[in-house]
Amino acid sequence: MDFGIFTFGELSRNGQTGLAQSPHQRLEEIIGLAKLADQAGISFLGLGEHHRSDFALSAPEMVLAAVARETTNLRLGTAVTVLSTQDPVRLFEQFATLDLISGGRAEIIAGRGAFIESYPLFGYDTADYDALFDEKLRMLLELRDNATLEWQGTLTQSIPGMDIAPRPLQEKLPVWVGVGGTPASFARAGRLGLPLFVALLSGPERFRRLVELYRHTAAEAGHDASALPVGAGGHFYVAPTSQQARDTFYPYYRAYFEQNMPRPVDHFPRSTFDDWSEPGGGLLVGSPQQVVEKILAIHEALGTSRYMAQIGLGGLPFAETARSIELLATEIMPAVNREIGAPATA
Repeated sequence: MDFGIFTFGELSRNGQTGLAQSPHQRLEEIIGLAKLADQAGISFLGLGEHHRSDFALSAPEMVLAAVARETTNLRLGTAVTVLSTQDPVRLFEQFATLDLISGGRAEIIAGRGAFIESYPLFGYDTADYDALFDEKLRMLLELRDNATLEWQGTLTQSIPGMDIAPRPLQEKLPVWVGVGGTPASFARAGRLGLPLFVALLSGPERFRRLVELYRHTAAEAGHDASALPVGAGGHFYVAPTSQQARDTFYPYYRAYFEQNMPRPVDHFPRSTFDDWSEPGGGLLVGSPQQVVEKILAIHEALGTSRYMAQIGLGGLPFAETARSIELLATEIMPAVNREIGAPATA
């Protein structure tokens, strides 16, 4: 299994001061955490795409290009690209360029988006939520696979046999599909034979049948389902002890839920936080051993080959996030891979 980190770059207000980081500070912090992750042997960095004033990442491709020049091995992608409101041609050009800059380390995780502010911002109708994604995903794959594109669009532009340039350094730019809990989304990814990333806000058992649907649909479409990568990830914080992890992280996690979710809640109680942190829950907060056990449970349920930790939630200080990344690299990754019989490094 390989391991990644991702962030949405949220700008949560501090519970005591009422102040949030500036976008400049947050982006500098993200680049610093990316450098740390690269040095620690983490495999992947994902940056989300949001278009609200409480997030710093509306143009993740720009930040990934900056990270590319500061890192050596870290694979660089989105988590996720809201493909429904992007121009697939421009997106492909940006990621082909990122691939060239980074020496072949670019990836795209495309999704429909739980946050929908980009639809009116870029002139799209949420009534076309799924149809836009379906057509644009098929168009993106055609762009990836053809240096000259002939395309007849319905919700997209039509392209009369034009060059698509530059081409990436990788022979085939990786395109993953990011999914939540909609069965049709799992089936679509399987039908297209694309790698799957599952966003876990609850425990993995809820997703077992959905991943089985993905693999079954892939096999029916003629793909080698056993060869298709499945990744999963979600909210994450690790500290030397369980109590320390929960006590440190709760105020920041509460801030995230009360400020930065698609529909913020009025109050996020400690009891809910503790319940989600228990075995079987979707929140990976605890000691290294507890987190190892949860990642192994995800692997057993879903057959994952990548785990991605969403880090730094709710304004968690840089030092705490950095320590969590270091524990992920030095204690959790080797322990997980010993258990599943794989090398400790990606």
